[in-house]
Amino acid sequence: MAKQLSILSSGQVISTALHTEMQQSYLEYAMSVIVGRALPDVRDGLKPVHRRILYAMHELGLTPDRPYRKCARVVGDVLGKYHPHGDQAVYDALVRMVQTFSSRYPLLAGHGNFGSIDNDPPAAMRYTETRLSAIGQEGLLGDISEATVNFVSNFDNSQQEPVVLPAKLPVVLLNGCSGIAVGMATNIPPHNLNEVVDGLIALIDCPTLSDEQLFKLIPGPDFPTGGEIVDNEGIYTAYTTGRGTIPVRGITAIEEIERSRGRHRRNAIIVTELPFQVNKSAWIEKIADLVNEGRISGVADIRDESDRDGMRVVIELKRETDPEIVREQLYQHTALQSNFGAILLVLVNGEPRQLTLREILQEFLGFREETLTKEYSQELRETENRLHILSGSLLALTNLDRTIAILRDSPDGTQAKMRLQTELDLSDRQAEAILAMPLRRLTGLERQKLQAELDQLTQRQQELQKLLSDRHELLKALKKDLRALKRKYGDERRTRIIAPKNVGQKMVAAQISSEGTKSQNLTTEKKSAGKQAKTTAAAGAGLALDVAFKPEDTVVEFTYRGYVKRFSPQNFERPKPDNSATKDIEVIGKAIDDFSRQIYLTRTDKTVVVFTRTGKAYPLNLRDLQLTNGRSSKPIEGRGTPLITLLPNSVQGDPNIIATQLLLSDQTNATDLVLLTKRGRIKRISVEQISNLSNRGLTVVKLKDGDELLSVNLTKPGEFVILATSGGRLLRLEVSDDHLPMMSYGTQAQQALRLGKQESLVGFVTLNEADKFLLCTQDGWAKRMKVSSLRLANPGDIGTQSLQFKNQTDTVVGIVPAVKTGEVILVTSQDRLLNLPMNAVKLWEKDGSGDRIKILQPHEQIVSLNLSMVVDES
Repeated sequence: MAKQLSILSSGQVISTALHTEMQQSYLEYAMSVIVGRALPDVRDGLKPVHRRILYAMHELGLTPDRPYRKCARVVGDVLGKYHPHGDQAVYDALVRMVQTFSSRYPLLAGHGNFGSIDNDPPAAMRYTETRLSAIGQEGLLGDISEATVNFVSNFDNSQQEPVVLPAKLPVVLLNGCSGIAVGMATNIPPHNLNEVVDGLIALIDCPTLSDEQLFKLIPGPDFPTGGEIVDNEGIYTAYTTGRGTIPVRGITAIEEIERSRGRHRRNAIIVTELPFQVNKSAWIEKIADLVNEGRISGVADIRDESDRDGMRVVIELKRETDPEIVREQLYQHTALQSNFGAILLVLVNGEPRQLTLREILQEFLGFREETLTKEYSQELRETENRLHILSGSLLALTNLDRTIAILRDSPDGTQAKMRLQTELDLSDRQAEAILAMPLRRLTGLERQKLQAELDQLTQRQQELQKLLSDRHELLKALKKDLRALKRKYGDERRTRIIAPKNVGQKMVAAQISSEGTKSQNLTTEKKSAGKQAKTTAAAGAGLALDVAFKPEDTVVEFTYRGYVKRFSPQNFERPKPDNSATKDIEVIGKAIDDFSRQIYLTRTDKTVVVFTRTGKAYPLNLRDLQLTNGRSSKPIEGRGTPLITLLPNSVQGDPNIIATQLLLSDQTNATDLVLLTKRGRIKRISVEQISNLSNRGLTVVKLKDGDELLSVNLTKPGEFVILATSGGRLLRLEVSDDHLPMMSYGTQAQQALRLGKQESLVGFVTLNEADKFLLCTQDGWAKRMKVSSLRLANPGDIGTQSLQFKNQTDTVVGIVPAVKTGEVILVTSQDRLLNLPMNAVKLWEKDGSGDRIKILQPHEQIVSLNLSMVVDES
């Protein structure tokens, strides 16, 4: 027998209990799955696979302004460089970041078939193409560098990958996340960007903000597929403990439809939205099975009429069937009502933790503050290095003769460098930069450029030092970035939140606004009151004239949301004029969807001219508008027809083109038009140039890239144009050939005033010298002024600072004429509608901040200033 090896005594084998080894090995495996695959990081809200996909696409240069690339190329790069797992797993993760019904704010843009809500599979990766979306690029990758986030080696030490992306938004809340690890799982619902940003800013301003105030700003999840949340108790539990059950329903309506065969009409339940992650085709099959089994009764037919415009599932009912009973059966037996089990489990410093909503927001704010500090520190170092080089270059140019003599008399570059350092007291880097300087830098113009760059960098250096030394200034910059992202990518809430009236009764509720207003039950009395308030808003000053109308007379109404409606003058409710000298500010609506902007009493033979943001004008014949019948019709009841649909097909096809100004072509005795663009350019043309428009439209102003038409007003020589900026500057220009020369259509406009970096135009008015106008800020400060209180300026002037802000972050939101025949309507960030009487605001000079609107709620801001009025042209 061969001699056995004695290895036990050599110390190479360690005796270990089997259960201990299994326990330790399984724990290491479990943590690997938890940290490396299944759970998102609270800082950027991404799992490793999503982070690696985004970073690989960033390295490939697949920005939103670049062409799409094949998904197979992206998947290959991710597998080869960062994620050595299955290609299908990577592609599935990529697809979900493209799907609009899976992600509330998709981080990738796709081209091709990426699946559907019916669970249709996406096309193979060799057929589909992708690139970064705008919010994915700016919100996650815009500031990525080794100076802002930490990098580590990849699996084979051949590449460096980021540990976390420098996210500017809490993606873990915006898009949510679901994942199953070992012994734990996460299921975070998506939220609305506007609400989350408001919550972040509120926590910055007040770290001790109560849960009730925070939940008013973030009232609940906002799913990409819409639906409605029928009970907010689960939301409250999830937000305060990190775990809760949220019941979600689809959106249904009961309609009478024509049968496919026969003459009778039947009731039908129309489903337009389903709960999040519900497969539509499987849900329809489930209904059919339940009908066949007899568990759902009264259903005659089921049809899926969905198209690219939206979902529409028709459940046709039998005669004498109660639709409410069938709807309750659908809620009970199908996924039309389902529960979303929220589990707010994330990785914090590499450890899984179940957090509350407040803790998630605080963790993100801490990370964002740290990232900004690193980013500004790196920028400060680069700025100081560049200042060091510029100061040396300018010193050498100041002593140009001496510098040239040193270079001429030195035998080589090394000696020249040493003499420059010694004789001109320069550093090594400064001397090296001078030796590398081309001869054209010696010209006077180039020296001026160097000096201008030095001054600019010195100012930026001071700003960066202030940001890094003062935490208050750093947080202001953080809030500024958040507000900018909100303005750019924010949208309206899709999921409604309703609360039960009584246990066991049917659910009736009002929609919670996007800013978190409380839910309330809609009784018949409240519905009537709401309609009356809207009618009051639409009527404005009213048609107080008691006249006998002619057959060709008509009333045309244009609304805030871009709808138009025509009806008979007899159907217009004309309130009595209000002769009171003053009137308090009044809340005339809540959760307002639309209201009247202009009401014209005119004739059917007149034409409306519609100006679009692209600088074109289109005619709209009033006789082509469908007449609203019935004496019960009120101006704001019934939305009317979208104005965009009445324009030529070439305009309808572009979703970015909407009407910016409405104008009757022969209104009043005005002879001219003044057009103002977003970038502060102004133009005056004759009304006659647009008197005979064709359906092809007319380019009234030629715009540069990135510019758009902001506003159009009628005027005549002798009047004055008052332009207002968000920074409170006003510019008064005279309508004359010297100040605003007459121009022809199709030409570019002249520069009216120059805007600051953070400043924008909010509008303009055309008035006589004896007239007055009204300004309003987002924080609720209003001011009425005389035209004569402003100095007369020339185009290109800086204007007059005419409003002093109480808060440095406050801005002007609008300017309107202070006319007695109009009504000022304010739209707030909480979707409230406020009536601001002209006489409620005192007359001010150019100094002062104006009057405070006391009716505003905490954290509520004015978002729009509108003049609702009636124009009598008969």
